[in-house]
Amino acid sequence: MILAQPFEFAAGFLQEQAVVPALYALGLMDWEEMAFGWTLFAVYGVAQVLIALAICVPLERFRPVEHWPDQKAVWTDVLYTLLSRVGLLPLVTFVAFSQVQIALNGYLTDHGWVPPTLERLIPALFGQPVLTFALYAIILDLAEYWRHRLSHAFNWWYSLHALHHAQRQMTFWSDDRNHLLDDVIGFVWFMVVALLIGVPPLQFPLLVLLLRLLESLSHANARLSFGWLGERLLVSPRFHRAHHGMLAAGLRSVNYGAVLPWWDMLFGTADFSAEFVQTGDPTAEEEMATGTYFEQQWAGIRRLAGRAVAP
Repeated sequence: MILAQPFEFAAGFLQEQAVVPALYALGLMDWEEMAFGWTLFAVYGVAQVLIALAICVPLERFRPVEHWPDQKAVWTDVLYTLLSRVGLLPLVTFVAFSQVQIALNGYLTDHGWVPPTLERLIPALFGQPVLTFALYAIILDLAEYWRHRLSHAFNWWYSLHALHHAQRQMTFWSDDRNHLLDDVIGFVWFMVVALLIGVPPLQFPLLVLLLRLLESLSHANARLSFGWLGERLLVSPRFHRAHHGMLAAGLRSVNYGAVLPWWDMLFGTADFSAEFVQTGDPTAEEEMATGTYFEQQWAGIRRLAGRAVAP
């Protein structure tokens, strides 16, 4: 795809100039073939952060919903974002997805089965890469709606997801504010769906880039809605803020959609009220709201353990 070419060029340059020499020095040249995919994923992550900064910082500066004298809690969210989009997690997610897809396709082929792809299910998609990519994104967004909704449906799962909702100073950085175990569940969910519809390995990070960039915008501390029609086409900061409202926190909420509000409209969970509500979860431990990264992670474990032993 033309959209991916600049990222692939940047990844190739970094691989040649930095990644391969580092692998050679560390005696890890067996990973050279996989290195380009990880480097490409990391480049996408940097692009996500830079584009989100360019779009969301002006919105939050000139049209903020709230002003906070102390933004210490926001800086913890910055750390979450860097770890999730540029740090170790891109390496783990790309390597895991690629290796599982290779193993799955090999197993299916060895047993006389054809690996699943959207093009085989819908032959009209052959030779239509842009349309196929769009359908990948729509299907993955539907899967994300149900993963998100289910994370509010079970006490044990919400014990982890409460960390995401505990933030009372929600900004575009807050999108990646998740418990590590919740991230693992989300990645496995996303990966299984991507495997079932046959997403190519090098399109996987591009899909993640586009979907998560829009998710960052939806978390922005910006007094922004998309109007009557736009709110029904794309999740806006106002639409998603209703999901993070204090009265909506917990097992019953609204507006679970990540990018498309269609699923909330279809399944009866949409709230199109015009309010910009206060965010946070009053049931969450204070460490989840204002603690350090490790304090927040440990608070999630304690909460999960408490739910596990509760009668």
